Formats: sequence, C-alpha cells, structure tokens
Amino acid sequence: MTNYYDELETQDPRTRQQSLIKAVAAQVAHAKAEAPAYGRILADIDPADITSTEAIARLPLTRKSALIELQESSRPFGGMAAVKSPQLAYVFASPGPIYEPGSKRQDFWRFARALFAAGFRTEELIHNCFSYHFVPAGAMLDSGAHALGCSVIPAGVGQTELQVQTIVDLRPDGYVGTPSFLKIILEKADETGADVSSLKKALVSGEALPPPLRDGFKKRGIQVLQCYATADLGVIAYETAAMEGLVIDEGVYVEIVRPGTGEPVADGEVGEVVVTSLNPDYPLIRFATGDLSAIMPGISPCGRTNRRIKGWMGRADQTAKVRGMFIHPEQVARVIKRHPEIHKARLVVEWINESDQITLQYEAETASPELDKAIAESIRDICKVRGETDRLPRDSLPNDGKVIDDIRKYD
Repeated sequence: MTNYYDELETQDPRTRQQSLIKAVAAQVAHAKAEAPAYGRILADIDPADITSTEAIARLPLTRKSALIELQESSRPFGGMAAVKSPQLAYVFASPGPIYEPGSKRQDFWRFARALFAAGFRTEELIHNCFSYHFVPAGAMLDSGAHALGCSVIPAGVGQTELQVQTIVDLRPDGYVGTPSFLKIILEKADETGADVSSLKKALVSGEALPPPLRDGFKKRGIQVLQCYATADLGVIAYETAAMEGLVIDEGVYVEIVRPGTGEPVADGEVGEVVVTSLNPDYPLIRFATGDLSAIMPGISPCGRTNRRIKGWMGRADQTAKVRGMFIHPEQVARVIKRHPEIHKARLVVEWINESDQITLQYEAETASPELDKAIAESIRDICKVRGETDRLPRDSLPNDGKVIDDIRKYD
C-alpha cells in the first residue's frame, strides 16, 4: 500500500516550482480568455512574461470583498468563473452573500488528497457532517470522497441523536466535519451508551483543533487530522500523519504576503495567505484569503516535498470564521441596521468549552428581552450561526473601529 496519493507529492521541489510557474502563466492566459472579469483585471498582463515567482508577485490581488461587489453587478459569479452550462453543476450561496460555482469536474475542490493523508482509503464509508445547506462544504467533501472511491453518509449538521444512531447502525470508518461537532456526537454517544467505536479517523476543518481537543479524540482511538480549505479555493493545505504543519496542496500556488500589500515575505515570517487556484473552471488569481500563516522551513517528515504552512494563525482583517462559517463586518452591520434601538455594537468571538461562541455586545438605552430575542434571530438569519446578546450602557464600547472582536484563545 502506498503512503502517498500520487507521485506529485514526492517530486523534486525545484521541478515542482518550475511546473507551478508555468501552470500559473497558463492559468492567467485561460482566465483572461474565459472569465470576463479577469479579462479586465489582467488586461495589461502578458502571460508570456510570467516566468518567475517575482513575476507572479507583480500580478494584482483579488480580495473576497471584490467578489461581493463584482457579483452585485454580474450574477452569479461576477465574471470570475470560466465554467458554463452544462458543466456548471452547482451554484452555492455563502454568507456575504457570495455565490460560488461547482462544476462536474471530478474532485472539483481537491479533497481526495487530504482525505488520503488522513488515512481514508477506497471502499470505506465516511460520515460527512459538513453542512449541505446552501454552502458548498458538504459537497466539497463528497466530491473528494467519491474521487477516492469512498461512500458517504450525507449527515450534515444537527440532529445529534440521529447522527449517533446512524453511526451505530452503519458503522462508518471515519468522520469529516468540524471538530466541535465530533465532540458533541461522542458526548451524546456516551450519554446514551451507544457504540460509535467504528470511528477510527477523522478529517476536520472549519475551526481550530487545539491540542487538548485532539488529545481527547486520540484517547478514544480516533486519529484526527485537519485541513485548511475555503469555499472559493477548495483545499489549500492539509495535515499528514507527521503532524508538523500543513502541506500545501498540489493544485494551488501559495504565497505569504505582507498584510495590506501583495509583497511576499520571507519564509517563517507571518503574513497573509494568497492563493492562485489552478482549477480551470474557477481560475482565481492571487486570491487574498485574509488568513494569516507562515511558511515552515524544510520538508515534512512524512516524505511529502511540497512546502508547508504553520496553519491558521489569525485574520489579516476583521472577518472571522465561526463554526466553519465566515462572518464579515458587512453582515454585522446588517444586523445592527435591522434594529434602530442599537446605538453601537460589536460582535465578540470567543472560545468557550472547546467551542466557538459569539455575542453581539450592543449599546441601547433600556434592557428589553424582546429586543434581545429579535437581535439573536437576526444574527442567525444573516450570519447563519447562533449567537448571544449582551446589552451595555451608552458609551461602554471603545472607539476603536472594531466591528468584530475575535478574542479566541486556545491555551
């Protein structure tokens, strides 16, 4: 049995680098020709001039906020996608709102490699607890599982008792989803005395995996590895059994740049993750994720030769990822706008009892249970996650411009 998904994972790093530069140049030419927005953005770029990493670093950045603006004037994808019917299989709706395509291309989001690294193999049964509701998360894992030759239980989120019963009945080999929901399922199984011991491995994403949480899974006989992925780009990097950083996926070109600029930083220096996707159907060029990370020195002890990143190290902007969903400042502003009683507010993100918790701290003249309930409903409606409220007296919140205050600590 091979330890690697394919030969790309162990190729000579210099060969890979030259191949990636050529692939980026070809992707730029393709995007200019097939994606109208990139025809404008890259109008002055000659793909033939892209012969080095320095040339790639001179290409313009595309930010997530730009997708929202472009899509408002040109539905559904703002002219950024190169896939058209009948190859277009899905139109997803993520918070923002941002619409993302999914095509009929096998393993569109490249999850098979990450699943393989996490120990999943052909003919196994996977319990998929990523969301299938509007967002692409569930489909992202399904496509990779099918490419790997696995079957999938499309469990989604919620309905904890049914999740446990299904695992008891069908005995899946592993779990995919957020780590906090896996913890919830296991606690429900303990509460009911259910046997969920068939779960021996898991690939998790969407939120942090602190060491104490991973250790708790390990004590139950479940090896949990993680991957770093976004709805727009698919898998960017994935963890291996070595558990020393995340190996960059073979289907993307990754740079770490100084936040607020497009200038690459030295290896080891923390900066913003910028990704060029080599997927021809959705050719995002130098897409700035807003996430912070750093390149690690050397290659992984697992033998994979691609570069590694340290994993998610925070946000370069105020956007926060909560329970696998991005929350943007614009969404918080929409919540506030719905309720004229609010004078000022900010969304506080915390890590409590090994789970993400959000609270809208708001200033209002008087306390009102009805207003608290209405605000909580607005948070769920607009941000797609549950949140609490905390009324404060006038002039309690600092005048620092923060809309989202992420104070999570994973110690």
